[in-house]
Amino acid sequence: MNKIPSVNLADFLSNDKTTKQKFIDEIGHAYENIGFVALKGHFLDDKLVKSLYTEVKNFFDLPIEVKKKYEIPGIGGQRGYVSFGKESAKGKKEGDLKEFWHFGQYVNKDSKYAKEYPDNVIVEELPKFNEVGKETYQMLEKTAKYVLRSLALHLGLEENYFDDYIKNGNSILRPIHYPPIQTEPKGAERAAAHGDINLITLLMGAQGKGLQVQNHNGDWIDAMAEPDELMINVGDMLSRHSNNKLKSTIHRVVNPPKEMWGTSRYSIPFFMHPISDMKLDVLENCVDQKNPKQFDDITAGEFLEERLKELGLKK
Repeated sequence: MNKIPSVNLADFLSNDKTTKQKFIDEIGHAYENIGFVALKGHFLDDKLVKSLYTEVKNFFDLPIEVKKKYEIPGIGGQRGYVSFGKESAKGKKEGDLKEFWHFGQYVNKDSKYAKEYPDNVIVEELPKFNEVGKETYQMLEKTAKYVLRSLALHLGLEENYFDDYIKNGNSILRPIHYPPIQTEPKGAERAAAHGDINLITLLMGAQGKGLQVQNHNGDWIDAMAEPDELMINVGDMLSRHSNNKLKSTIHRVVNPPKEMWGTSRYSIPFFMHPISDMKLDVLENCVDQKNPKQFDDITAGEFLEERLKELGLKK
């Protein structure tokens, strides 16, 4: 595969069984072969997207001393601001050339997960920032739910298999700012080659060159979405759970050519995580003689903890 396939969620939501099955087959084939699709027909409207980018740019334009007061120690960067160069890809010494913000799950105070999740951080200087972030989070979570329903059917599971695991899940919305590059980066990239931790990632802002995906031959392919599309990829949790039937693809954000160093780049991924007690044990119907079980049993919470340490976000 040398091109990212495009699918439309409206086909899955259709009352026509043939149209729905066509979507399941297309997305299943894409995730077995390259691990990425471009998705139209999601639940974000243009007005919300425009508002979000305005608020995100306003935040990253704040003075560094203002942003730093929203960097919360002791929570592994799970909420609020994470400053430039703090995160590095697994196995990489150099920090990525980015700063970012984390919106997390919104749970009721009486939820058993209220104690597990840190509170979302409120930006006092920007009254609309948190409101727009919350609305975007919920629309992307809704989109992800239907994508996972299609994948459940593709894997031979009941359609709503993932629903209870993702309700109140530990999902993260991460607005990222890749600032202008000031000096020759020594081995650092905007985002070094990595696989995502979670079930699936929904990415806003993949217009224009930068994001690249590695196919099974080891070639890097430019992954560019249309303005009305989200780029959606499989994460390591779903890859484990499906015994690598659905592929978690290595991807990166490369530095722009030198004449473009003076420009910022923004992208906004939504990392769809399940609740921490979901078992990621390999599904029985993904194991056979040709494909023996490849992964040890582990919960989503244990797996996340391991990976946050590898990324340098937790000690």
